[in-house]
Amino acid sequence: AIKPLLEKMGLQCDFKRPEGQSIEYLYEPFQAVKKRWIDISPSLNSKLAVWPGDQAFSRSVALSTEQGNHMTLSSITTTLHVGAHADAPNHFGKGKTGIDQVEVWKYQGACQVIEVTKPPHTEITLDDLCGIKIVAPRVLFKTKSFPEPNKFNTDFCAFSSTLIETLSGQGVVLMGIDTPSIDLFESKDLPSHKATLRTEMAVLEGIILDQIEPGVYELVAFPLRIEGGDASPVRALLLSSRHPSEF
Repeated sequence: AIKPLLEKMGLQCDFKRPEGQSIEYLYEPFQAVKKRWIDISPSLNSKLAVWPGDQAFSRSVALSTEQGNHMTLSSITTTLHVGAHADAPNHFGKGKTGIDQVEVWKYQGACQVIEVTKPPHTEITLDDLCGIKIVAPRVLFKTKSFPEPNKFNTDFCAFSSTLIETLSGQGVVLMGIDTPSIDLFESKDLPSHKATLRTEMAVLEGIILDQIEPGVYELVAFPLRIEGGDASPVRALLLSSRHPSEF
């Protein structure tokens, strides 16, 4: 298996496997690992819905190889709360830290996806977790209450502050939801956001979970190091524990 690699390096490989001897590979082929990654981030483009009154995503192209330039060069303008994103404590807490100061380890590791069916415009409470055992320190909630990333609806579901405080007490360090906010749309007091301040809970909003089955995964969703930023877009990915042949 290593012979082609050695030949590309200009080396020779005269090793011959003895007759009757087998080789057991202790790694997964690259293609197999690649198939196990699941993207739970919406595509960032000008059609992506943002909070009413917020700055929509736009990309301006200054140079383009398609137009005969020697390179492609572009810039973006956007709210930091665009698509899948991580909130920073200073988004809702005066004098709190920006996104560049959050504990990044919270955004990578074992993760549990839970599906909760709720009426529109309601909070997820502890009662909704009846019979569900929390088995990972990161929990993502699939509500399907914000079904179209390009169309903003105001009746999405959110977290109750008690839910956040209770899960924090059980060792959960990150909570995510497939809606634009962990608080209800019309909320001004932001009780759930404030609960994350008290508990130091990391937050992911705007993730896409409609095709994700409940279960345990590996999460990777690191925020950018934006100095003083009140949030950051993330490329949120799940690594399934299932083998690719099971997909």
